[in-house]
Formats: sequence, C-alpha cells, structure tokens
Amino acid sequence: MLFNLHTNLEGAHAPFGASRSSWLRYDDKKIVEVYKSLQAAEMGTRLHAWAKDTIDLGIKQPRSKKTIYSYVNDAIGFKMSTEVVLFYSKRFFGTADAISFRHDFLRIHDLKTGSRPVHMEQLMIYAALFCLEYKVKPEDIQMELRIYQLDDIQVCEPLPEDIKNIMNKIIHVDKILDEIERGV
Repeated sequence: MLFNLHTNLEGAHAPFGASRSSWLRYDDKKIVEVYKSLQAAEMGTRLHAWAKDTIDLGIKQPRSKKTIYSYVNDAIGFKMSTEVVLFYSKRFFGTADAISFRHDFLRIHDLKTGSRPVHMEQLMIYAALFCLEYKVKPEDIQMELRIYQLDDIQVCEPLPEDIKNIMNKIIHVDKILDEIERGV
C-alpha cells in the first residue's frame, strides 16, 4: 500500500490523537476546556517569542499596565538578555525569560501569559542555577526576581539562605541521581 505523506506533521502530536487517549473519556465540556487550554498555551508560546524578538531588537512599547508591555520595556531598560539557559547538570537546568547580572546585582524576570497561580520558587531555582553555574555566592550579591502576569508585577528579593538551600538541594539530588546512574 502506498500511504499518504504528511511530512508537515512528522514528529508532531495531535491534541486529541492516539498518544493522548484520555480524551476518549472526556465529555463535551471537558473537550472544549482542554482545547481552549491548548490554544492558550500556543498563544503563550507565540507571545514569548514576540517578546523575545521585541526585547532583542530594543523596540520599546507604549507605557501601559499591560503585562507584556511592562515586561518588554523593563527588560530593555535593564539591558537584559532573553531566553538564557542556566545549566548545572543534565538533570538541573532551565531557561530564564530575561536575565541580567551587573555590578553584583542579579535580575531575573518571567513572563506568565496564563491565569494559573504562579510561584516565585521557579525564579528562585533560576537564581540558584545561575549561582551554581557561574560560581557566585548568593550572600555576595543582590537579587531581584519579577513575575509579570495578569497586568501585575510580583517582585521578590530572596534571602541568600533561601537560594543557598535550593543550591544545596540541587547538588544533593543530582549526586543521588548520579550514583543511581553509575550503579553505586
């Protein structure tokens, strides 16, 4: 048999396909809810890409309470780098939406396009990963972490010991997992 070619779909997964069969048990309301959630996630991906390009090009946005405009303008104003991978090990890394480190001041900003409650812990993990990767002691620097969501900005200045605790947890867990992989 000669099968139809769908080269544009190779490697992709349908939102309601065979590999995600739980939709078979959804009622119509749940189907619509899941579909809208997937659309929102796609929009979030597109907004992040737009924000990255806009920041990288230095295109300031109108002054506004809109989350995305504040995020873009602040990142440009603070001369932040976008979509920076922070790496400790193959098990512990993450991508900061916007980050800068100058004059012993670490700044990390995160754009959230959804409506789910968010936690500053994600940005604290980024700060810990930064400190681990670049061998910076949290007690030797100042930090400001910001989450931009729903036309609001949450700001956190974490305590050095909080970041140090996360760093220690990362090191500890990574060591355990490394021993498991080596069969120790």
